[in-house]
Amino acid sequence: MRRFAIGLFIGLLMLVYSLPALAASSVVGTPNGHGPIRGIVKAKGQNQAALPFAGSGKLTYHGGPVMHTNKTFAIYWVPSGFSVSTNYQSTINKFFQDVAASSGSTSNVYYSTTQYYDNTKGNILHSSSFGGAYLDTNPFPSSGCTDSVSQTTICLSDAQLQAEIDRVVALKGWPRGATNMFFMFTAKNVGSCYDNANCAFSQFCAYHSDFGTGANLTIYANQPYATTVSSGCDTGQRPNNDDADATINVTSHEHAEAITDYNGDAWYDASGYENGDKCAWTFGTALGGSTGHKYNQVLGTGHYYLQREWSNATNKCLLTGK
Repeated sequence: MRRFAIGLFIGLLMLVYSLPALAASSVVGTPNGHGPIRGIVKAKGQNQAALPFAGSGKLTYHGGPVMHTNKTFAIYWVPSGFSVSTNYQSTINKFFQDVAASSGSTSNVYYSTTQYYDNTKGNILHSSSFGGAYLDTNPFPSSGCTDSVSQTTICLSDAQLQAEIDRVVALKGWPRGATNMFFMFTAKNVGSCYDNANCAFSQFCAYHSDFGTGANLTIYANQPYATTVSSGCDTGQRPNNDDADATINVTSHEHAEAITDYNGDAWYDASGYENGDKCAWTFGTALGGSTGHKYNQVLGTGHYYLQREWSNATNKCLLTGK
């Protein structure tokens, strides 16, 4: 009986000490969980979108910070031997410039973010700017992960992506902190995984996260080349006649989510879904364009085909207003 009691005590002790680790692993492993990786755009076929929306109910505020204003930076990691489409960089750069030019407008998908707030500075402002771009030709490191996608020739871990973002930001002298966001665009046929079970094109198309604290806080998004596996990550529309159109859609998803929940402790619903997650792969009514080249957003001087974003105010997914 004494042996049984001692054994039971040891077993309970081990369970108590294992609970924090189990909790942490469950957060990381949840596709829309709020841990080290956040705001995952699930690949098509992963049952993210639902009618009339995904997740559970409205977004609720969890006390954390939002991006009241934002400045975006683009990094294109394209070493020798790898490639992107001819106008990939210029089209994405123009998208960020057009988002900035449309600041304050109520007629685009970003305006819906202004209904969300934090306890420090109040509501988000519809105010974006573009800080610049950098073509990164630094060679890729050896694969830091293994995926099952036949099209990929290398696989980058989240730690490897963070390290390269950190290097480039330091090299360029770009500002960090809670109003700046860095988008890492990798070349075609480059895979990435954030853990052993979740990899680009099969499980996700993009995600956002952050590392560092205080003045060294670095908010970033991993943006794989979406048309590497079109069945998983492509919208099927080319308003700018370039592969960039597919990547821009999931870029807007991560941008809007970082604005409202960059640290994973601000706005998300009972299922852990952020504003972009709730409306992923839903596009509403096109404004114009021909078959295969439709657009549903006019931002600045550009036409884009972007997913809708969630609005608490109207309890639905929207392309304009809030």
